[in-house]
Parts: sequence; structure tokens; C-alpha cells
Amino acid sequence: MHEKEPAMAEIKDPENTIIIALKDGAVVIELLADVAPQHTARMKELARAGKYDNVAFHRVIDGFMAQTGDVEHANMASENYNPRRAGTGGSDLPDVPAEFSALPHDRGTLGAARSMNPNSANSQFFINFNDNHFLNRQYTVYGRVISGMEFVDKIVRGEPPANPDRMISVKVAADVA
Repeated sequence: MHEKEPAMAEIKDPENTIIIALKDGAVVIELLADVAPQHTARMKELARAGKYDNVAFHRVIDGFMAQTGDVEHANMASENYNPRRAGTGGSDLPDVPAEFSALPHDRGTLGAARSMNPNSANSQFFINFNDNHFLNRQYTVYGRVISGMEFVDKIVRGEPPANPDRMISVKVAADVA
């Protein structure tokens, strides 16, 4: 097996696991369908449509989190890529209502980005670099990194980064041969 590919033995539920290819390697995220079924379904829908491929990490704060997922303005391979607007868009699908839970925003958890309206999550998400418990019960936790966090830690910092990293590809593990 190539060293940048995830070991499939780590994946318990391929239908609810996302594999994000970054420049340094693969990040495997276990989605929490039992906790946040609508957020999980949205991420899988956008991944399967290829919407997350080439999307920039537009807001990366050291010691806090890396945010990405603006499929409208942050696709670096699209003529619509606009680094000044990255982070202001979503998908063409309706917003997802909040699915707050008691799960803490620990290092490696995936949270739904949103506006001030708790029911405004759409396509954007963030991965916590540290335990960020001040976010608990305010942002939906719907996944956790199960391997590749060392690659998340290498994402270029900035708001926005001068030369942002991107999600090269985002796939549902069940779809990977």
C-alpha cells in the first residue's frame, strides 16, 4: 500500500467515512451519522458530487482550527475562485439546521461552520487543531479525524493564507475501490 493512502482496516463504516487528500497525505474522517445525520448526509452528497475537490482552506488559525468547504467561491480550479470572497459562500443546496450535541469540540473533531444564525450551516466546515470547548453546543460536531491529523497540522496558516492549501479530493470511503 502507498504510504499516503489510509489503511482500510481503520475504517469501521465506509459509508460514513470521508477521505480528504491533502498535499502531505490522506486525512480519514469518521462521520457521526448517529449524532448529526443531516450534516453527515450533506457532506457525503457534496463529496460524491465532487464539490469539495480543489477547495481552499480559507481561514486557518494556529492553535484553533482550519476552515474550508466554500464550494461557491473557494474552488481553486474554478474560474469562480475568488480568494477575497472565500468563506462567504456555500452550496446551491438549502442550509442545514443545527444538530448540537454534548460532544465536545476536541482536537481533530469536525465542526459545521455557520453564520450567526445557528441553522445556517451549508457546506463549510472546520477541523479543530486543539480542544476548543468554548464552541461546545454552539456549533455542530459531526465528525472526527481517525488518521492523518499530522497532515491537518501542516495546513498553511492565514486569514486567508497568502498561498492556501486545498482539499485535493474528498471521497466517501465506500466509493474508493
